[in-house]
Amino acid sequence: MSNQDRRKAWRGLGMLVALGLLLLSTGRSASAQVTQVAYNWNNVQIVGGGFVDGIVFSHAAANLVYARTDIGGCYRLDPTTNRWIPLNDWAGWNNWDQLSCVSLAADPLNANNVWAAVGMYTNSWDTNNGAILKSTNQGASWTVVPLPFKLGSNMPGRGNGERLAVDPNDDNILYLGAPSGHGLWRSTDAGSTWSQVTSFPDSGPYVQDATDTTGYLSDPQGVYFETFDPRTGSKGSATQTIYVGVADSSAPLWVSHDGGSTWATVAGQPTGFLPRQARLDTTNGYLYVAYADKAGPYDGGSGDVWRYTTATGVWTLISPDPSTDTSNDYYGYSGLTIDAQHPNTVMVASAVSWWPDMFLYRSLNNGATWTNIWHWTTYPTMYYKDTLDITAAPWLKLPPSPCRTKSRPGPNPDPKLGWMNEAVKIDPFNSNRLMYGTGATMYGTNDLTDWDISSTSQINISVFAPGIEETSVLGLISPPSGSNLLSALGDVAGFDHTSLTTAPSTTYYPVEGTNTSIDFAQSNPSFVVRVGFPGSNNSCETNGAYSTNGGSSWTGFPNNPGTFSSSSSTGTVAASANGSTIVWSSSLGVFYSSNNGRGWTQSTGVPTGAIVASDRVNASTFYALSSGSFYVSTNSGKSFSVVSSGLPSSGYVNLKPIWVAAGDIWIAGGSPTDPAGYGLWHSTNGGQTWTMVSSVQQGDNIGFGAAASGATYPTLFLVGEVGGVRGIFRSVDEGSTWAQINDAQHQWGQAGGPAITGDPRIFGRVYVGTNGRGIVYGDAQ
Repeated sequence: MSNQDRRKAWRGLGMLVALGLLLLSTGRSASAQVTQVAYNWNNVQIVGGGFVDGIVFSHAAANLVYARTDIGGCYRLDPTTNRWIPLNDWAGWNNWDQLSCVSLAADPLNANNVWAAVGMYTNSWDTNNGAILKSTNQGASWTVVPLPFKLGSNMPGRGNGERLAVDPNDDNILYLGAPSGHGLWRSTDAGSTWSQVTSFPDSGPYVQDATDTTGYLSDPQGVYFETFDPRTGSKGSATQTIYVGVADSSAPLWVSHDGGSTWATVAGQPTGFLPRQARLDTTNGYLYVAYADKAGPYDGGSGDVWRYTTATGVWTLISPDPSTDTSNDYYGYSGLTIDAQHPNTVMVASAVSWWPDMFLYRSLNNGATWTNIWHWTTYPTMYYKDTLDITAAPWLKLPPSPCRTKSRPGPNPDPKLGWMNEAVKIDPFNSNRLMYGTGATMYGTNDLTDWDISSTSQINISVFAPGIEETSVLGLISPPSGSNLLSALGDVAGFDHTSLTTAPSTTYYPVEGTNTSIDFAQSNPSFVVRVGFPGSNNSCETNGAYSTNGGSSWTGFPNNPGTFSSSSSTGTVAASANGSTIVWSSSLGVFYSSNNGRGWTQSTGVPTGAIVASDRVNASTFYALSSGSFYVSTNSGKSFSVVSSGLPSSGYVNLKPIWVAAGDIWIAGGSPTDPAGYGLWHSTNGGQTWTMVSSVQQGDNIGFGAAASGATYPTLFLVGEVGGVRGIFRSVDEGSTWAQINDAQHQWGQAGGPAITGDPRIFGRVYVGTNGRGIVYGDAQ
């Protein structure tokens, strides 16, 4: 499942209109008193887990580096700890789209200044317009400048750029390449105001798929990058020559020689490909451009690298594997960098090469000749000019899969050097330091020039991602014994988190793709079940797995209840209190199994796609929620019947039975327009009747943890709004009063919407799932 699909699933939309409300109490107090309990917040260490699509070194100060991710915001590297510091965690529930990073621009004249373009989607999935963030303290705080159009950090073509650029001669001047036909924009007051450059004639019309009715693949990708030639200006005055790359294969590159007043296509330029990135060597006067037939980050099967001599207007094809070489032409080019200390040195990467590995080329003579980081000795044997250390994120080595081996014979390096290689940068102050992003992490080296010693000399590459946490969290459980935390994640399955401070050793296997749901048997917590999608090329797997040792190892379901397609939903899964029965609700319907997935029988009386959960005490009782109606099965999932209605059916809807007693259930969900309301509901009689908790104005999710000293009921953890304040709250008195436990700097977008749980063994501990910032956990100070 792609990140954009996860964003949709994360929003939890698609439920139908609710029926009449069955409540024991109806009033909700907007004046509920909210206290604050100070918490310490940290990430559960996974290290990476998503696409790092941009790396920006400052040219004003050494060891000042920024990175951008597609769904997890912007980061700055702490040079002392070599850990990345997140810069967007203040983005909250209503401005969740600002937990993003479309583009970054570091001021080459003042090391304290940095700008970021933010916005998550340009289609209907995001109703907010984009914004420019301005900082005068390296991203420690920001001023938000709204834009009159959307931006999309998780849209197609997101690795191209940078879309945002600052004039190296006058840092009051910035340019922004916009998508969706909005063209080129400029600021002349350091990003405080923006206006369209109406003289720029090409809006970048390329779309990935014009037939896509969602607007995701059919939105014009716009203007990709701006590159200034600082030799054509002087400090304090505007640079005169500016190159602009657009999503237009018929006219990819434009130039202005009068500071952006007039524009023309660059004479003699190659056409037929999209310009992914460009770098200017001001010493030799060369402009390098990396091209591909598609915009990425997942697609592309051809491309070239060209060198443009700015003084003469001569174009030279310098592709390591030119597109005319049909035997080797199966990838385009993207990640492009020049060694500022030795500008004859250029490196370029394949935009996306899934097999046998990425291509990373290095030239010491301006692209006349190249060496790749690996080469064939005698097929299928490969020799690498690097050693790869994944100690910081050992899970990057895939778990053993006979299924994968069967479908991908021949060389299959594991772990790979990467894929989706849009971000490749040599440190402008240190020729030995290289960083590059992949679809799963960031790698780097501090001995890059050892590459040049001989044909067999090696560099040492290691994980450079500590501090970056980018997973999309779809489920969390904290059993009463065994590991304190297990997760279900988008793309990378999830983990048995035996440690919160060290990255896991391996992902789950089988079902190592997106996992949508996870559960355990309350009275037999060593039994755990999860559902989702197999990893790439693992089509011989089923879509679910169970564990009998608390998640240390897994056995795949012998069978699925039907055939899942790429557009199917694997939904939710529930284990009975003793682990004897599994109920699985997906787009195929609701099914139950009493033999760990060997056989499945369709449940009756319950709609397809209902949310399912198990009673935490009575092993024969299961619950389901669909379109505002509540269903109960008392025969281990064989049949369900409606017992109440008028419950929430829009926004996030989360159904959570608690282990206190049979029939004790909580529901959080709704929206301002939901007929049932928007809040938190509680039932103590198996869903026959419900009380809407009066102290909560809005509720999106609820989790349970260890009771406070002297309390008899577990601690509640709420994602919602209490007393007019939106945040994460806890209650030690069954919801009568609430204390906020996060603050303005710890928001993480719509954190907790799909996943929050307390820890039944540690009072006050809470685990919160985010969409793009991994798992955060909090403990009271």
